[in-house]
Amino acid sequence: MDNVITLNTPLTRDIVRKLKAGDHAEISGVVYAARDAAHKRFIEMLDEGKELPFDIKDQVIYYVGPCPARPGEVIGSAGPTTSGRMDAYTPRLIELGLTGMIGKGLRSGEVVEAMKKYGAVYFGAVGGAGALLSRCIISEEIAAFPELGPEALRRLVVRNFPVVVVTDSEGRDLYSSGRESFQRVFVQKREG
Repeated sequence: MDNVITLNTPLTRDIVRKLKAGDHAEISGVVYAARDAAHKRFIEMLDEGKELPFDIKDQVIYYVGPCPARPGEVIGSAGPTTSGRMDAYTPRLIELGLTGMIGKGLRSGEVVEAMKKYGAVYFGAVGGAGALLSRCIISEEIAAFPELGPEALRRLVVRNFPVVVVTDSEGRDLYSSGRESFQRVFVQKREG
């Protein structure tokens, strides 16, 4: 694909602010995998005055609970989960320095406002393509909360992980622009 942006983690806010909704990118480097159970633990730790089990500044979190690996594989199927389940926790993490999230589905207004205020981006990964996406994960280790099983915090190393910027740091998002474009075309066809 032409015009694919190569991104390497850590993902600084300067880099994030250059990305625009609709940009295609490939991410390489460390990405943390965490779902709602891990996010709940993050907030509980912060509320108790504890440090997170990783430095969240300039990090990317992939909303995934991977399947167990088959023999000879690094990781099992690793497709994105619905991002909205993390929305209650995400603004606080963005304020602390989280700059990128990978998942699928809409984000709340509070998450988008935090992205705009602090400089973060939301990437979409292709749902239903977990087996293909897992090929871009070259190593995986549990970083915290092993008792959560597939929802444990994992440290992934990825290479050329394909994503699309769904919502950029200015709040532009593909869900809104796509819906508006469809409505314009639909109205034009009905009137024409």
